[in-house]
Formats: sequence, C-alpha cells, structure tokens
Amino acid sequence: MLEGSTMISHLPTPRRLTAASICALALLSAAPIRAEPAVEVHLTYANGAFQPSEVRAPANKPVVFRVKNLDAKAMEFESTSLRVEKVVPSKAEGIVNVRPLQPGRYQFYDDFNQKARGVLTVQ
Repeated sequence: MLEGSTMISHLPTPRRLTAASICALALLSAAPIRAEPAVEVHLTYANGAFQPSEVRAPANKPVVFRVKNLDAKAMEFESTSLRVEKVVPSKAEGIVNVRPLQPGRYQFYDDFNQKARGVLTVQ
C-alpha cells in the first residue's frame, strides 16, 4: 500500500474517539425514565347516564378512564377541559388516556347525549 493512502484517513482520530466515548457514557449514565403509573377510573354508561357521575383522582398522575357502555347504542365520551374524545360502541368498553392533571374540576359528557354529564375532581 502506498504512503498517504486514503485507507488511513478513514481511521478514527483520538478526538473523534473521545467525543464518541463521552456521548456513549452520557447515554449509559442517564437515569432510566420511568413512566408514572396511571390511576384507573371506572365508569359505567347506562340508561343515558354516567355512574358514578363524579369521580376523583390524584394530581400530577396520568388517568385512565375505563368506560363501559351498557346501552344499546354508541356513546361518545368527550371533555373539552381534558382534551379527549372517544366513541364507545354499544355493549363495549372504551379506554381513554389522560395526561397528568393539575388540581381542579374537569367536566365530561356524552357528545351524542348532552344531558349525560359527569365530573372528574383532581386533588
């Protein structure tokens, strides 16, 4: 092989090795990110109403609504303040994931039946 061959220029320089080592160590030493366990809230929708109509959850934790629709027609779990909507078919269960929330009251309703309302109180 000739002196000054291009093969030698493809070898990593000490500077590149140092930068790569620092990046690798930073990634390895970073603490693993743990997802906060969600709080489950169980609701039943029957005869055009939520049961219970008021539920509670702790602040700063994700919330999972498990909505069981016992009615003969579909319903839509919706909330402007929670920024969610989910159609739940008749005789089925829907799961609605909600981000961690600050303390407060968050209303929800059936978009197909505006009279069916409920509230989530976060403390």
